[in-house]
Amino acid sequence: MSGEHARARRHLDALLQEALSDGISSDVIGRALLNEIIQSWLEERTWTDIADELRFIADNLDPEQDYEFMRP
Repeated sequence: MSGEHARARRHLDALLQEALSDGISSDVIGRALLNEIIQSWLEERTWTDIADELRFIADNLDPEQDYEFMRP
């Protein structure tokens, strides 16, 4: 796992632990976090670029699917 992914994982784990102790579900926190990430991306990226990335991620969620192409 790369450094940036490890850092993100540490922060996510801490956020989820804090939310759980406050009685907030991981689903609610996930949606709030995704919204904040998208707002941050919009400061430097177009909405169409973000939509393309989210569509790519959604299209490739199935762990059983084989892929001919993997996005770097």
